[in-house]
Amino acid sequence: MTETVLVTGAFGLVGAQTVRRLAEAGHRVVVTDLGTPAQRKTVLPANAEARWADLTDQGEVDRLIAEVTPTVIVHLAAVILPAMYRIPAIGRRVNVEATAALVRAAQSAPRPPRFVLASSNAVYGARNPHRNPERLRADSPLAPSELYGEHKVEAENLVRASGLDWVILRLGGVISVEPGAMPINGDAMFFESALPTDGRIHTVDVRDVATAFTKAATADVVGEALLIAGDDSHLLRQKDVGLAMAAARGLPNVLPAGLPGDPDSDENWFVTDWLDTSRAQEALSFQQHSWPDMLAEMRAAAGWRRHVMFLVAPLARVFLNRRAAYRNAPGRYADPWGAIRSRLGDPRPD
Repeated sequence: MTETVLVTGAFGLVGAQTVRRLAEAGHRVVVTDLGTPAQRKTVLPANAEARWADLTDQGEVDRLIAEVTPTVIVHLAAVILPAMYRIPAIGRRVNVEATAALVRAAQSAPRPPRFVLASSNAVYGARNPHRNPERLRADSPLAPSELYGEHKVEAENLVRASGLDWVILRLGGVISVEPGAMPINGDAMFFESALPTDGRIHTVDVRDVATAFTKAATADVVGEALLIAGDDSHLLRQKDVGLAMAAARGLPNVLPAGLPGDPDSDENWFVTDWLDTSRAQEALSFQQHSWPDMLAEMRAAAGWRRHVMFLVAPLARVFLNRRAAYRNAPGRYADPWGAIRSRLGDPRPD
């Protein structure tokens, strides 16, 4: 069945791939975002068009929904981590208030659309793997322990109470094999170095996430929250992810050693864990890219540049270690919230 799908946040990491997959599936796709100069230059698929709007402005959202008349809304627009810790007020406007504006407009439509919301495993809060050996499930208690997770719980509650046909996809650690697709900057590198090295993270290829959203637009999953992460090869530890990705691109052992999490603390861990994806995979059949296959693609994409990067690896190692979160810090264990607060802003809910 061909749908008219409105995609918010359509130019982000997940959004760009989702637009591509929806178009390939034959849907009419309408993308929306603020309409920056870079966005306006983006070449869209043949059956996709752009409508620019500020989703935090109810009037603009009402006009957008009235003009597009979507049968499905895929709501991906968000301020994500770690950027959100620097701009919490803007984060709330986008993550919560824009969701509320879209829900109100959708409720008022002559034919209310299906609402597919991008959420996060952050809704479950910090996870000590020593005390929580089981995987997270869709019905595991929600206990957000920082602002982003709190925002996502609020957004989920808005959608659940809307009376619309809704689907919630809670994402694990989304990764792309494309060079440059994931921003690398000082804040991002510091943030990664602050997380407990033995924390559990369930990664997933962004192409598989896009497949999940595309199928959720029409699949028989209304009223479900589904956990979206990769197959069992993606059950990783925090320290393993960056090291493997850097090595695949020709930079072996360049990342700071970091610190493990405190096994006796339930607080000083990050908001990632391994997910039970069995129901999501049964319903959406989205897991197509294994972790080893992704690393092989990264190596192939790097090509001859891997040899050049190998030569600069010693300098990169010194540079990154000097900017690590725990450089010259006392203690045996990671303090992710303290480290984040020292540079990025207060991550905790009020």
